[in-house]
Parts: sequence; C-alpha cells; structure tokens
Amino acid sequence: MNKMEQAVTERIYKAILIAAAALCPLVLVYFAYSRPGYFGSQTYMGGLILLEFLAVAVLMYRQVFFPIVMLAFLFAGVDLPVGAYWTAARWLFLAVAAAAGAVLMLKEHSHHFGLFHIIASFAVLATLISAAVSQYPGVAILKALSFGLLFLYAGTGVRLAVTGNENRFFTSLLGGCEVFVAGVAVLSVAGIEAMGNPNSLGAVMGVAAAPLLFWGTLLNETVWVHRRRLLLYGVCMYLVFHSHSRDGLGAALISSGLLCIFATGTGIILTLIAAVAILHPETLSNTASVTSTILYKGSSDGSLLASRQSPWKAATDSISSHYWFGTGLGTTENLDRPTGSTGMFSSSSVVTTENGSSYLAILAGVGIVGALPFSFLLLFLLSRVFRTMWWMLKTGNACHPAVPLAMVLLAGLIHAGFEDWLFAPGYYLCVLFWTFAFVLVDVAPSPARGSAFAWRFEAEQRTGGIASSR
Repeated sequence: MNKMEQAVTERIYKAILIAAAALCPLVLVYFAYSRPGYFGSQTYMGGLILLEFLAVAVLMYRQVFFPIVMLAFLFAGVDLPVGAYWTAARWLFLAVAAAAGAVLMLKEHSHHFGLFHIIASFAVLATLISAAVSQYPGVAILKALSFGLLFLYAGTGVRLAVTGNENRFFTSLLGGCEVFVAGVAVLSVAGIEAMGNPNSLGAVMGVAAAPLLFWGTLLNETVWVHRRRLLLYGVCMYLVFHSHSRDGLGAALISSGLLCIFATGTGIILTLIAAVAILHPETLSNTASVTSTILYKGSSDGSLLASRQSPWKAATDSISSHYWFGTGLGTTENLDRPTGSTGMFSSSSVVTTENGSSYLAILAGVGIVGALPFSFLLLFLLSRVFRTMWWMLKTGNACHPAVPLAMVLLAGLIHAGFEDWLFAPGYYLCVLFWTFAFVLVDVAPSPARGSAFAWRFEAEQRTGGIASSR
C-alpha cells in the first residue's frame, strides 16, 4: 500500500470517528432520560469506557492494537487482581482486531495470501469438523472459533502492523519485553508470583523473553542500552532457572546457544553464569541438588520424563479410541459425565485434561485427519526457521527481522513438546507464537537472494531502531 492509499484510509477512519463522536452525546442523553439506571451501574459504565477505548484503538490500528491484544491475553493469564476482568474482555479485543484487520486487508490489497494461509484455513476447518463428534460440541466449537479469530488476526492485522514498520515494531517489542521481565522480577522479589505457577514463569521467560532479549544484545546499540539488555537477559535466565522448568530452560538455552553459534554472543553466556553464581551460589557447588530438583523433579525412579508418563499415557489412550477425528479441540471424553460449569470464556477441568505435550493434545483433539493441516503448518514454519538460520550462518549477521521471530518460534516448538499451550488459543504464548508465525512467513529470507538479501538491517545508534525490511 502506498502513502496515498494509507492517507485515504486514515481519513475515512477519522471521518467515522468524528461522526461517532458527534452522535455519542445524543445517545448518552437519550439513555440518561430513558434508562437512568445504566449510569449507576459499574458494569454498564465499564463497558461504555471499554467501547470508547476500542474505538480510539481502531483509529490507530497499526500502532497500538498488537500490544493491546497481547496485554489483554497476558492480563487474563496472570495471577493478579486484574486477571479476572480480562478473561472475557480478551475475546472482544481479539474479535475487533480480527475484523478490523480483515477489512483493512481487503480494502488495501497490500499482502499476498499463499500456501501457508490456505493450510491455516484448512486447519481451522479441521477443528470445526472435530467439534461435531465431541462430547462437548459447544465448547469445542467455541475453541475452534477462537482459533479462527486468532489465525484471521495473525494473517491480517499483525502483518499490517509489521510490514514496512519493522523499525518501530521491533524496537517497541524489545522495550515491552524489558519492562515485562523487570516487572516480573520486582514482583518475584516482593514474594508475588505474577505468572501464577513456576511452569508458566519458565514458559514465558524461556520461550519469549530470553530469545528476544538475547537478540537485542546483538544489535548495534549504545553502551547503556546494550548493558541494560544484557542485565535483563541475565535476570530472565535466572527467573527460568528459579522456576525449575526444564522445558523453559531447555528452550532458552537452545535458542540462545544457536544465536551464539551464528553470531558473537559468548559474553552473554558468561554473564548468565555469573548471575547464577551470584544469586544462586549453591547451584554451582551442589550439582546433585540441581540434578535432583530440576532434571529429575524429585522423582525416585531416576527417570527424566517421570512427570510426563501419566498424561502421555492418557493422551495415547484417547488417540487410540478416537484416532480419526479426535474428541474435539481442547476437550476430552468423560465417561462419567461430571457436572459443573464447562466455561465459556476460559477452559474448565470438567471438559479438558492435561496431555503433557501440545502435539499429543492436537492429535487427541482433532484426530489424524485434523492433525494433517497442523502438521503441514509446523513443517512450513520449520523450513522458514532453518532458512533464517542458514542465512544468518552465511552472512554472520543477526540484524534481520526474521531472526528474533525464528528464535522465538524454535524455542516455542521445543517447549511445546512437553506442555499443552501451542494449540490453546486463550493462552498468551499461543497468541504470540502464531502471530509471529504469520509474520515470519512474510519476512523470512528468500533462498534466491542468498547472502545478498536486502532485508539486512542495522540498529540506529541513538534510538535503537531497526530499519524497514521493504
């Protein structure tokens, strides 16, 4: 889309907003006389403020809607007082984001839809088909529609926000990641487990924060910015280690290690070792304790995967019983039909169960037939990840918009082998993963261009910006 088309689009949105602002006082006056009780209700007033906020956010769609959606899902997943309000509100934000993104994409015709997007459409269709044979069809359909909204937003709105604005997007992404890690660390020192449980802490730090911060330290920044990110990366890795999450620790170390191999980042590993030695000196002197508490999780039989064997067996039994179409996305088969709320805006233990692996979860949920498009999606993403790593190996340069996306996706694919979040559209890591996936398909280096690829970018010395990829 050229600047003239973008200006026309922005003028249309401004005209709509002005018209809405002119009509809003009249509507408020009408309700003040006809329904005065509405203005005394916190629920109605909160809903009105939320709608006004969404209207302003749509006006600045490319600039603000991605962080708003991510914050909505993050707040819904944290163990803080704000979490309860966002359990339902996050779906409203996602629906508006998907609808607005689709309208803009159809109007501007600025992006290509290819094989990956066709396969993604079949994946959503597979979740709807599996819902028809689910013991809880209502819940399965809601989860399928949630996945459809997520894919629609990732394929439209997120791509609009990133393409041509890589400088602003990745600079803001790094800044938000720094604030998030610092905030979680401060709350942890205060004795508040913001993420709710150690597994969630290890997941978000190991899959998202660690690869992004590590990549940020490799950019050509000022000394202050470089040291700040280096420090926060050490804090991030300490939080992963503190969580005793083997999956998060493995994902963080593998993604960071690959960046060390393909770029110059050995100093960061030394900083990490120093941080652990200072904050947890007993870990270096008592290796037996580390092995017992982290690797074996206190298991008496000495098996690394002892904690996963029970959910894996349950998942394989479910797959054996419903191998063609599964039990429905995010649902399971309960022969006893337990009573209780099945949940509309969040998952309930009545209809779902732990599978111990995202890949077993999708196979149990949609069956062999439904898992085929998801398998092709993951293989497609792996090809883009390896293409990015090959480009980085040949050029020795990590300054490319595909690099942080590829490292986060690789860490996520590793971690998802031992946790259930990859196909859970209500989880913030799932939202982050699939939005990054659709962007990586657009920005991954082309093999035809090889080492002369034009999207190599350099960080600006003062602002920490990243040049556009187009």
